[in-house]
Amino acid sequence: MFVLSATLLNKTVAQDAPIFPKGEISTTDNHTGTVWLKELNVPDSIFNLSLAHATFAPGAKLDWHIHPAGQYLLITSGAGYYQEKGKPIQIVQKGDVIKCLPRVEHWHGATSENSFSYIGATPTQKGKTIWLKRVTNEEYAKASPRDNSIKAPAMNTANAEQEIINLSKQKWQWMADKNADSLNVLFDDKSMFVHMGGSWGKEQELNVIKSGGIWYKKAEVYSVLVNIIGNTAILLNDIDLLAVVGGNEVINPFMVTEVYIKENGKWKMGSLTFSKLMRPVKMNSNN
Repeated sequence: MFVLSATLLNKTVAQDAPIFPKGEISTTDNHTGTVWLKELNVPDSIFNLSLAHATFAPGAKLDWHIHPAGQYLLITSGAGYYQEKGKPIQIVQKGDVIKCLPRVEHWHGATSENSFSYIGATPTQKGKTIWLKRVTNEEYAKASPRDNSIKAPAMNTANAEQEIINLSKQKWQWMADKNADSLNVLFDDKSMFVHMGGSWGKEQELNVIKSGGIWYKKAEVYSVLVNIIGNTAILLNDIDLLAVVGGNEVINPFMVTEVYIKENGKWKMGSLTFSKLMRPVKMNSNN
């Protein structure tokens, strides 16, 4: 019989995928950081409107510039900054529409922590964009204290719950296969595992699995319950676990509590706890 547990606290801003493909990395000298561009419409004699989808990596930003006929920015994902000359920096997020007035000097780009995408609608009848000087580090840094007002996009709870259920199922298979490489990616580096015989961190837990000190041979799952709280998922599994511990094969009924935290768009395991149940074992050891 054994017990595992760990704790982990972390916060991240969930990144939502852009509506359009990223396109190609821009090689022009009018921005800093990585910017992808996807042309959606080339102006012609009927529609003199340029449409382009731009995606900015965190920290990427355009230089100061002017649109002779103005521009609309339709923010499609992430969070970014928009500033007109002589005015305060604005925080813009998915769903916002920005009017860049004709001949007004301005810049825009991603925040330091979030990617940022928009569709730029630019009339071309009065000429192309006029590029000016770089946005300085000092100008960009003035926006940083305002980052706290950025709200994380709402998570699709139903999709997240199914994602966690699938990940938990995959985790049992990795443990049965002693697939330490995949578990190394899943376990957070700060995870701590506590057994009846002692406690240790992620590295030793992986060594225990690789060496067969504990072989999670088979988990028969009877029920699953998932609760999403912010960027944290708590999963409860009612299972029978067939394990080999110290060379001895045993079957025990457990309520397993798994805690996952979403980091940079990926779920990491922060806690795994086995609590022995009083009910009889349902699994047939010959299965």
